[in-house]
Amino acid sequence: MPERAARLWRTLGAAFVVLVFVPPLLLLVAGSLTEPGLPPSPTPQLVPDPLSTTGYQRALDLGGLLRAAFNSVLVAVLAVPLSVLVASLAGFALARLTRRTAAVVVAASLVALMVPATALLVPRFAIFRFLGLTDTLVPLIAPALLGSSPLYVLVYYLAFRAVPTDLYDACQLADLSPLRTWWRVALPLVRPVTGALTALTFVLTWSNFLDPLIYVYDRDLFTLPLALRSLSLLDPTNFPVFLAGAVIATVPALVVFALAQRRFLRYDDRSEG
Repeated sequence: MPERAARLWRTLGAAFVVLVFVPPLLLLVAGSLTEPGLPPSPTPQLVPDPLSTTGYQRALDLGGLLRAAFNSVLVAVLAVPLSVLVASLAGFALARLTRRTAAVVVAASLVALMVPATALLVPRFAIFRFLGLTDTLVPLIAPALLGSSPLYVLVYYLAFRAVPTDLYDACQLADLSPLRTWWRVALPLVRPVTGALTALTFVLTWSNFLDPLIYVYDRDLFTLPLALRSLSLLDPTNFPVFLAGAVIATVPALVVFALAQRRFLRYDDRSEG
């Protein structure tokens, strides 16, 4: 009975996601296939007449999306794994502290989460400028050295806290170092958490607009959000060019989300089995 209820809620959740997110995506794709240069249609069209891929060609040429996509991929490939590894290490270390010490660190992390991100822009910019790292991709990757967000560390802390203490004791009896215990025992047991945070970190890193806007000035270093901003400045008759760029920028995030969802479903099926 609980398994049937879980399947029902999962189906309802999937249906809700489809109803909320699929229609805007369909309109996005339909708009990107509209012929550029024509007056905007007064009503949305799911099947434009005529169909055209000219918007994609112009988006690649005018917006420099290929170079921007390479920069975004480079940032994501470096920042996402680094962020997840640092957050998992910090969460594991926090889980192995005494409850009183861990409570103090958790409280400090919650306070840090309450600080608006915009309040840190000026001091972070001053630090990177002093180090001569502005107009590079380094400021976009550097936050990963701190786990990107205290939230990630807290999520891992809760996940590692759920691992039976007897398992950690057995690792100590087997003379495993804390680092090997984290890598060989604890981290494999929280794979769903790692998958979820990896997908979340990738989406946030891929769509990050504010940091590149502040730190990057050279057009050759633009990431996809900045390149899309330049396309948004085109006149309304060329709006399909901007939508085509948006489709190109959205596809990788959708692919990562789909892969993560597939892993979650496989893990649930294995758990139920």
